[in-house]
Amino acid sequence: MLSELSEDPQDKTRYRSGSFTDNMKLPVHRWFRYSAGFSAEWAENVIRSVSNGSEIRILDPFCGSGTTLLSAAKAGVSSVGFEAHPFVARIASIKLKTDVDLQELETTADLILRRAKQLHPPQPVTSSDLLLKCYTPEALSALEALRMAYVDAESANILGAASGHIWLAITSILRECSGVGTAQWQYVLPNKTKARTREPYEAFEARIRMFLDDLCYAKDHLTAAGKVLRTDARNPDCSGGFDLVLTSPPYPNNYDYADATRLEMTFWEEISRWGDLQCAVRQYLIRSCSQHSAAEKLSLDALLADNTVAPIREELTAVCRKLDEVRQTKGGRKTYHTMVAAYFVDLAKVMTSLRGLVRPGGRLALMIGDSAPYGVYAPVDKWLGDLAISSGFHSFDFEKVRDRNTKWKNRKHTVPLKEGILWVEA
Repeated sequence: MLSELSEDPQDKTRYRSGSFTDNMKLPVHRWFRYSAGFSAEWAENVIRSVSNGSEIRILDPFCGSGTTLLSAAKAGVSSVGFEAHPFVARIASIKLKTDVDLQELETTADLILRRAKQLHPPQPVTSSDLLLKCYTPEALSALEALRMAYVDAESANILGAASGHIWLAITSILRECSGVGTAQWQYVLPNKTKARTREPYEAFEARIRMFLDDLCYAKDHLTAAGKVLRTDARNPDCSGGFDLVLTSPPYPNNYDYADATRLEMTFWEEISRWGDLQCAVRQYLIRSCSQHSAAEKLSLDALLADNTVAPIREELTAVCRKLDEVRQTKGGRKTYHTMVAAYFVDLAKVMTSLRGLVRPGGRLALMIGDSAPYGVYAPVDKWLGDLAISSGFHSFDFEKVRDRNTKWKNRKHTVPLKEGILWVEA
């Protein structure tokens, strides 16, 4: 059984395998918190169990901020990650660049800090409502000074190999310098406040010190190469031969992965308003939120007729028709019916692409969770398993890690949900 590779059901690491929280204590992982993540310790355990000292190749088709790739590097195994979110792909690539000269990084950071203090505007220069709501004028002026210093130095081509790390250091302090609240999954809540914030220059210096400490650790412990490709897992530009696919696909739970970095992308002037996210980010992503399905004005009939979902069409149709029915009784009338259909069309394409990338005898380990939008249950583990078989994989087995929607009472529905590992054998 593939599930025998996992730890005992009572093991804390296994129970928390679907959570990124513990990673914030780990070197390099902690450089940027991306809410769509899972446990690095669990990932490393799986990698070591599968490799068992032999040379293997690992793929994460939804690599996010690099959890699998960093875990593979620590286990001494080479890896490749796909990431379609442009901003997040850049973060992951920087985290994997551990060969930067420490003295150069420290010197460059000092230069940026000195220049920022010289450029410091008396008042914020931005007209962004989001930024003006999220920061005090003093904090925003300091952050803008850091940005201006970075942009000027980058334009003058004087940052060298440290450029990415300086950019990430500034990016990663934006939340802690803001006095507004942040939702559980990183949405910014301007109407909420938090008790503690950090002064930007102090936060930048502290973050650079963290980077330097972690890079010292990385030189000794992250011993294998990892590479991030900005490509679409549904139709990736990549050669095959992978032994293990270790990932956590987006869940069909209406979380907007594009919105997770709206604050950061607004700060760097990559977008100016929420509506820009569709073109800048969301169009490249798996369709797992109603904002995406609504923006594309998807046809339910066309989605259900797609040949890729033929193995689950009858069950999928019943769920989507029910969602269409229920949404007529809701104030928001969210397009969950087309969201769920589009999600499985997309994941069916991912399964097909993975079958071409995984060698015979290879394995998939997918951390997944099921879904019940508007209280209508969608058996994600079963449907993804069925799609894997139809794509040419031999077998699948679901290993439940924990129950969801039980500890905190969900105000939208009371359907019990679960999270676990879908093991698939090629």
